[in-house]
Amino acid sequence: MKKIGIWLDKEKAHLVTLEGEKEHFKTVESDLEFYNVRGGSRSKTKWGPQQVVQDSRYLEREKHQMRDYFDNLAEHLKSADVISIFGPAEVKEKFAKAISEKHPGINAKVQAVETADSMTDNQLKAMIREHFGWERP
Repeated sequence: MKKIGIWLDKEKAHLVTLEGEKEHFKTVESDLEFYNVRGGSRSKTKWGPQQVVQDSRYLEREKHQMRDYFDNLAEHLKSADVISIFGPAEVKEKFAKAISEKHPGINAKVQAVETADSMTDNQLKAMIREHFGWERP
C-alpha cells in the first residue's frame, strides 16, 4: 500500500512516500512569483492625481500560478492509495478544495488535512511516519 504525506506552502511542497519497507522524500518547487506591490504615488501638486495600483492583476496572475502548482502536485499523487495533507496556512485547504473539484479520484484517497508548522526534513518524515503508524524497518 502506497501512502503519501504532503506538506505544502506557497513556496514548495515536500512529499514523503511510504511504500512497503521503503521511504522516499521529494521536494516540488511552486514557481509562484511573489509580488511586492508598493503603494501608488502622488503628483507634485498639493491635491493632484494619484497613481492607482492594480491589485487585481497581481491576484489573478497568482491564482493562475497556484492552479498550475496544484495540478502539478496532483500528478505526483495519482499513484497513492492513501493521502494526508499538511501545511501551515490556508494553502493546504485551497489544495484540498482544488483536488476535490478537479481530481475526484485523488480526492477519494485523502485521509486527513491537518495544520503543521514549518519543520526540518527529518522532523517532517518522522511526523508523517507517526501519522500513518509506519515503523521504520
